[in-house]
Amino acid sequence: MKVLMFGWEFPPFNKGGLGTACHGLTKGLTNQDVDVTFVLPKAPEEADGGHVKLLKANALAFWDTLKIKKVDSLLTEYVSQEVYDERVEGYLHQVRSNSGDNLYGKDLHHEVWRFGKVAGLIAKHEDHDVIHSHDWMTYEAGMEAKKHSGKPLVVHVHATEFDRTGGHNVNEYVYGIEKKGMETADRIVTVSNYTKQMVVSKYGIDPGKIEVVHNAVEFTDYKGGNTIENSDKIVLFLGRITIQKGPDWFLYAARKVLDKNPDVKFIFAGEGDMEAMIINKAAELGMADKVLFSGFLKGTDIDKAYQMADLYVMPSVSEPFGITPLEAMQNGTPVLMSKQSGVSEVVQHCLKCDFWDVDEMANMMASVLQYSALQEQLSENGGQEVMKFSWDEPAAQCLQVYDQICGGGNHG
Repeated sequence: MKVLMFGWEFPPFNKGGLGTACHGLTKGLTNQDVDVTFVLPKAPEEADGGHVKLLKANALAFWDTLKIKKVDSLLTEYVSQEVYDERVEGYLHQVRSNSGDNLYGKDLHHEVWRFGKVAGLIAKHEDHDVIHSHDWMTYEAGMEAKKHSGKPLVVHVHATEFDRTGGHNVNEYVYGIEKKGMETADRIVTVSNYTKQMVVSKYGIDPGKIEVVHNAVEFTDYKGGNTIENSDKIVLFLGRITIQKGPDWFLYAARKVLDKNPDVKFIFAGEGDMEAMIINKAAELGMADKVLFSGFLKGTDIDKAYQMADLYVMPSVSEPFGITPLEAMQNGTPVLMSKQSGVSEVVQHCLKCDFWDVDEMANMMASVLQYSALQEQLSENGGQEVMKFSWDEPAAQCLQVYDQICGGGNHG
């Protein structure tokens, strides 16, 4: 089985959970003798996909027969229209000073379209049995590839526009691409039943077309420990600091915890468009000295963050799945997650509350920090439970989907 897969990030060139999920899924697929070619819009020329063949849409000059001009794509992970506009202005100035050619899309919409056109060329020349596209920025690419090669298309829904915006100010353009991609696809994979219901209710998709494949976690053997040398308890938020992830609700609950126990530090590990607002709000709430910001973490620094924490909290407003609780459990850290998450469907040994119930969230935080027996129980049982979440299982489920739409018999 040969899979042509389109994504917008892949470790180490990633800023969020999508890249982590793509890495784990592709590793699980290669463990089952699936040949994966993974296409990114942009990556350094020396980038190596390791277990997958990694193609970069900004570096196709090695295909001399295609005569494609090398293009430095502006399409990158979690880019907003505003950030894209800023990049375009700078890049266009540089390009115009060197040549009269306009190599770049005029806006994010055009860039997505342009990545799709490159994908069509790739599909003509890259041998594959099935096409697999991850999230909205690659749906256009998947549809173009399907049009050129005639191979079946799987779209993988890791998040919808309703998740990313918290249901407010939904971008109609993004929604349109998502809907068109889902309608064009031969099969849809969602990362949870929560997301499946979102796809059915918000996009009008036949539930019979959707396969639920829960995410998993890649296991590490890093063993560090708490590196903060003080007596304070530590509560960790790790993720993008944006409306979908609920950092404001976390902060309000933290204020209530501090009212009961001042010896607690709250760490925000991540970046995002709400970071400045959270910093200002922490100062306004009189807790600036209790809230720390580490910035975006990678590699073993992520494990260090989990292991120094007494509790990990994922207060997401709308989380299609959420791999971070599994990472925390793997590191022996107790977990509190919002009920508005896909991972809450499959994890038992954790605490759960509604993201908006800051009183309940604060009470649960305080309980874990106060009662060592509860903390130890969550840590031990969670550590045992997470061992069942191997990427080989979701990979096997995706392989079954491939077989169904390809007619079977495409292994090898």
